[in-house]
Amino acid sequence: MTSEPLMSGRPASGSPAPGSPASGSPASGAPAPGSAPAGCPGATRPARTWSVDDLPALDFDPLLTELLAKEPVSRIRLPFAAENEAWLVTRYADVRAVTSDPRFSRTALLDRQVTKMTGHMVASKAALNYADPPYHTQLRKAVTKTFTGRGAQRLRPLAQAACDRFLDAMEEAGRPADLMRHLHGPLPMAVVCDLLGIPEEDRAELASWPDLILSSGPGPEGSRAAKAQIHGYITRLLEQRRAEPREDLAGELAESLAEGRISADEAVSLAMAILISGAHAVRNNSANMVYVLLTRPDLLARLRAEPELLPQAVDELLRWIPHRNGVGLPRIATEDVEIGGVVIRAGEAVYASYLAANRDPEVFADPDVLDFDRTGIGHVSFGHGPHHCMGAMLTRMESEVMLSTLLARYPELRLAGRPEDVPFQSQGLIRGPRELYVTW
Repeated sequence: MTSEPLMSGRPASGSPAPGSPASGSPASGAPAPGSAPAGCPGATRPARTWSVDDLPALDFDPLLTELLAKEPVSRIRLPFAAENEAWLVTRYADVRAVTSDPRFSRTALLDRQVTKMTGHMVASKAALNYADPPYHTQLRKAVTKTFTGRGAQRLRPLAQAACDRFLDAMEEAGRPADLMRHLHGPLPMAVVCDLLGIPEEDRAELASWPDLILSSGPGPEGSRAAKAQIHGYITRLLEQRRAEPREDLAGELAESLAEGRISADEAVSLAMAILISGAHAVRNNSANMVYVLLTRPDLLARLRAEPELLPQAVDELLRWIPHRNGVGLPRIATEDVEIGGVVIRAGEAVYASYLAANRDPEVFADPDVLDFDRTGIGHVSFGHGPHHCMGAMLTRMESEVMLSTLLARYPELRLAGRPEDVPFQSQGLIRGPRELYVTW
């Protein structure tokens, strides 16, 4: 899953969530977003225009590298609403500070136009991403039980059985074979459907919707239509669970709904977040890992020789791979806050780059090197603070199942063509191969 879940609950009335600021407006007398008082560090700092163009394969964004080294607290303009500038923090310590400080609010985003990656709203306004504690904490409690380590281990045998089944079908189809079609696409969808309790006969219908939502390409119409379809499906699924309870996530949400702990909108948007993030992000992240290993024979050979190293290798791959384009949702400062020697004024927007933080040389020695022996301070690929991804354990489990099975089953696994010919997705928010043809 992604570093932060994409959707989940907030009151449908549009009133501020409990414990959140009354609005996203700057404090009385504060400057408009994008400005700062004379004498304030960064007051005259020019904004960088960040077009977030497609990069080759898994190349790291050169602008992030530059800002991390020379201007770790900077001002940016993204492709949409570029007139509304924002701050961007890139250092590990600053990213953790912004994402854990309650003075930076997600709820305040609801009434604001901030420069952003897409022309449409990816996450629902009834979303975990737009909630602040304590309301955010209340929402997460509705699904916490499902996302424990025990929950991930419960799903592991199902994931392994599905993985074996999909690879059997791939072998029957013959060589070369597209791993995106035969493994990385269907397996994460199968796991998240098992998690939610979605029946087999409905899964094909759901498969394409996450891609439409998590892309800057199709535009607002396609994204809205896909979200409406998923919303309708999840609503019907939760109604079924209220009538016929089962021990799955849909059943857990239906129980919370029946007991009045969450609203219908909150239950549906929580389920949508898990479905979309779980299916789309894990598909791409796991495929990126395989692409890296098949283009780095030294690392592949080491994992074959030392299979016990796999969990540590997966964690390092999660740190090193730039799993998304650009940056996720920002936060709004509810009062003046100094970050990295720069004063971010009340009402200003600030983005935090987890990708850049994972390459901070003050934290990770030789950060651009993919090192399976790396230990010590953990990466922030799953986010930090209240919005840390709930599905982190599940994501690691799925990646381990896929990689371990491919390594054990195909001693001669290799790309069917040249690495530079592997096509990657265009205009996606999450990076990954469009096709990944292999032979064995």
